[in-house]
Amino acid sequence: MENFKLTNLFTIKGISAPSGLLYSQDVLFLISDSSNFLYQYDISKKLLLKFPLVKEAKENIEKAEKPDLECITKYGNQIIILGSGSTEKRNSMYTLDLGSDTLKSQDIKALYQKLKNVGSFADDQLNIEGAIYAHQTMLLFQRGNSIGSKNGIFIIPNHQEDGIRFVPISLPTLDNIETTFTDAVLVGDKIYFLACAENTLSTYDDGEVLGTILGVMYAPTFEFIEIHLLSEHQKFEGITLYNETENELAFLLCEDNDTETSEAIIYKLTFEK
Repeated sequence: MENFKLTNLFTIKGISAPSGLLYSQDVLFLISDSSNFLYQYDISKKLLLKFPLVKEAKENIEKAEKPDLECITKYGNQIIILGSGSTEKRNSMYTLDLGSDTLKSQDIKALYQKLKNVGSFADDQLNIEGAIYAHQTMLLFQRGNSIGSKNGIFIIPNHQEDGIRFVPISLPTLDNIETTFTDAVLVGDKIYFLACAENTLSTYDDGEVLGTILGVMYAPTFEFIEIHLLSEHQKFEGITLYNETENELAFLLCEDNDTETSEAIIYKLTFEK
């Protein structure tokens, strides 16, 4: 990956703390870690719609109560949204059928407990930040940003009796602090992931942002192919494929600046294959 370019593409008013995004047919779906709405932004019309995921949905929810929605992915015609699992309030999963607009919610506390058992994580160490669903398998990206925790990928087959696995992943450091996963997307046989370094030892409290990297790994083996520094001061939390040509890939990124500013800055990352 050479000659990559990161540009500020547009700003969406009315969303604070964006934590994930998904592009599909000129529409950008976004989630926030302090809201229980799904946001739908029509790029051409510059129109923002908000869909409540729960009754009496709220925005700018206080930290102790927030659902911490961190993962958004798509499989077929369904959008899948997951909480991080880092507290009891953050164990929700939502699925939205784009054909019928049918929304389903599920408490996945039992699944997250299985993940803790498989990965040998304490309750305050689990922190799911990215999800990919492909080939009848869900990949969940664990952000190892607390004391004693570790980065890695949970491999969850459709039939869980086949066994859930956890693969630890060692990521590069920025200012002597290991970067930790913040999102990932699958393109072909490669996983493109974001990882941020933050000066904190907690899945709950934010710290000084030390930068974000973009990495590429081979999906079947999780072997690193390339690593690039995107920013020395920004915390990018979401990545989605925007466009692909024979010679170039383009992604959209969102940034969580850990403020209550009600706007989401969307960045475009392009580079040659």
